[in-house]
Amino acid sequence: MNHLRVPQMTNPALIEALKTLVEPGKVLTDADSLNAYGKDWTKHFAPAPSAIVFPKTTEQVQAIVRWANEHKVALVPSGGRTGLSAGAVAANGEVVVAFDYMNQILAFNEYDRTVVCQAGVVTKQLQLFAEDKGLYYPVDFASSGSSQLGGNIGTNAGGIKVIRYGMTRNWVAGLKVVTGTGELLELNRDLIKNATGYDMRQLFIGAEGTLGFVVEATMRLERAPKNLTAMVLGTPDFDSIMPVLHAFQNKLDLTAFEFFSDKALAKILARGDVPPAFDTDCPFYALLEFEASTEEVAEQALATFEHCVEQGWVLDGVMSQSEQQLQNLWKLREYISETISHWTPYKNDISVTVGQVPAFLHDIDRIVEANYPDFEVVWFGHIGDGNLHLNILKPENLSKDEFFAKCAIVNKWVFETVQKYNGSISAEHGVGMTKRDYLHYSRSPAEIGYMKAIKAVFDPNGIMNPGKIFPL
Repeated sequence: MNHLRVPQMTNPALIEALKTLVEPGKVLTDADSLNAYGKDWTKHFAPAPSAIVFPKTTEQVQAIVRWANEHKVALVPSGGRTGLSAGAVAANGEVVVAFDYMNQILAFNEYDRTVVCQAGVVTKQLQLFAEDKGLYYPVDFASSGSSQLGGNIGTNAGGIKVIRYGMTRNWVAGLKVVTGTGELLELNRDLIKNATGYDMRQLFIGAEGTLGFVVEATMRLERAPKNLTAMVLGTPDFDSIMPVLHAFQNKLDLTAFEFFSDKALAKILARGDVPPAFDTDCPFYALLEFEASTEEVAEQALATFEHCVEQGWVLDGVMSQSEQQLQNLWKLREYISETISHWTPYKNDISVTVGQVPAFLHDIDRIVEANYPDFEVVWFGHIGDGNLHLNILKPENLSKDEFFAKCAIVNKWVFETVQKYNGSISAEHGVGMTKRDYLHYSRSPAEIGYMKAIKAVFDPNGIMNPGKIFPL
């Protein structure tokens, strides 16, 4: 398979040909647009695309892909650009295909509780549409106001409700995709039951645009939860969090179970726009959410809290009594990523099975403490599904490149530990470019070989997001 690079702006005739495929003004080459659309939330790679193209129809996407094949041009998909693995970064002169104008909700089926969306529909847009229909789209995360469905599907995004509702994959009823040859495929046709061979829909979910571009998705909706209620609990140590999870899961159907460290909380409270949950200082905190659909459920939650206090697993806690308090408690967790971005954190998004989390975290902590004694480390994550976010904050006296280089040295030991626990080097952020050199810690050589073979079938000329998942 050929991997392609188009040198930036060396062939103006190609750009002029690209302009004929879309509406006037929908190809941009100015420096500000190249910088804005050529990157995501990562800061590891400098954006260097040749052009940004904005299709409005599936036919235009097909035309762009055929043009790219003809002229050996590499394409990079761009959604909300909220990714954290450089999966949407165009660093080598590629043409960025931005789906901002393919942002329509096309159809709703009240009987199947499904909604047909173009790839550029923003997550919050779908959530509000579902709410208007008395339903619920449960895949949720801090970037829901800007992330797009195409990107969510490309990375199989998870978020804060996975313990109850699963990943994006669980909510995709059907897909329309444009392959690397420009062919349009309609996958699964929104069926619940379909036993007709390979489910190619699942190949495109999590493929990061390396097989083709998602242009439409039929998403399933759920009944709206009733009286969501949150509790924030302070624990004396990390090991206490797991018995707390077990105690509440035995009594309640949790919709979320998150954790964060005192250092993460301190960064949030220093902003001054979120009140503390309570006065007691604790090294770790758990945030759990459930439907308090009856008084009995709320009473059971309080009784479980009291049991955890009696066992010494919880030092203090609070339960939301209003929608505003629910939102404030969630801000203590959801504002962490945005707040620590000021320190240019080096992020690891890793996962193991839930039961292995305490031993795994202690092993990783020992590596971090031994190798980063002068770096501030912030832990948080979706502990109810085994997903931990390890964030190492950049000291002011180090340049970004020096800091990332120091962190990369320790990756080998971190990922060897992930491998020891049969875990994942990327739980929910995708592989992109930041994790591609470490894929072998989570995938066997045989698996990687089959993955490359699948890419060659759908994208024989290697034009679809090259350099992502696999090294060039």
